[in-house]
Parts: sequence; structure tokens; C-alpha cells
Amino acid sequence: MFSTKGRYALRVMIDLAQQNSDVYIPLKDIAERQVISKKYLEIIAKEMVKGGLIIGASGKHGGYKLLRDPGDYSVGEIIELMEGTFSPVVCLETDTNECERKDKCRTLNMWTEFYEMEKDFFYGKKLSDLL
Repeated sequence: MFSTKGRYALRVMIDLAQQNSDVYIPLKDIAERQVISKKYLEIIAKEMVKGGLIIGASGKHGGYKLLRDPGDYSVGEIIELMEGTFSPVVCLETDTNECERKDKCRTLNMWTEFYEMEKDFFYGKKLSDLL
């Protein structure tokens, strides 16, 4: 299940894309349109800036804007930045997570197939598809 953090980040990205603007959009405006606490959005926006999804500027004409075209963002990268890996089991979280039962595990193929389907689905969707 995705948390509000991931879902709200996606809403912020959609909102910024809908503004179709090169100017910075104030977070208070996004918070009002999306009916989300500005304080909570500040936390989310800070993580998105750090993760390279958006850029922020402070001051009178400050706010946030996209760094790329909406078609260049995958939904998967947005959600994964905010939520962490899509991996349904620990042994698939990273390439270095080797399970000692790998050769005997009757469920690993199922989990791997599910993981790939989920990643393919979310990484196959672009922000522009949601506009």
C-alpha cells in the first residue's frame, strides 16, 4: 500500500505539470488546490528537490517547478523516490540481497515476476499520461 507521502508527491508533480509554466509555483498555491497541508507538502517537496524531481527557489517569486518535461518523468521514479523500492520481499530489494535459500525457494520466481510486473507498470506510465 502506498502512503500519503507517495500519493501526495504524485499530486504535486501533476499540479506542477498542469501549470505548464516556467515560473516557480508557490507551495501555498499547490496546497490550496490539492487540499493538502502546506507543512506536510514542505517535507515532501524537500525530498523531491533532493531526489532531483523538481527545483525550488525561495523569496518573493519563489516556489517549485519541474526540471523536465512531464513526458520525461515516470510515475515509478516518483513513487519509488518517496516510498522506496517496489520489492515485495527483502531478497529482491537490491542486487546484493542474496538469500541463502535462493536455490531452494519455491516462491522466488513468483515474487520476481510480480516485482517486474509492478515496476514495468509504474515505470511505463509517464506523468504526462496523468494530465
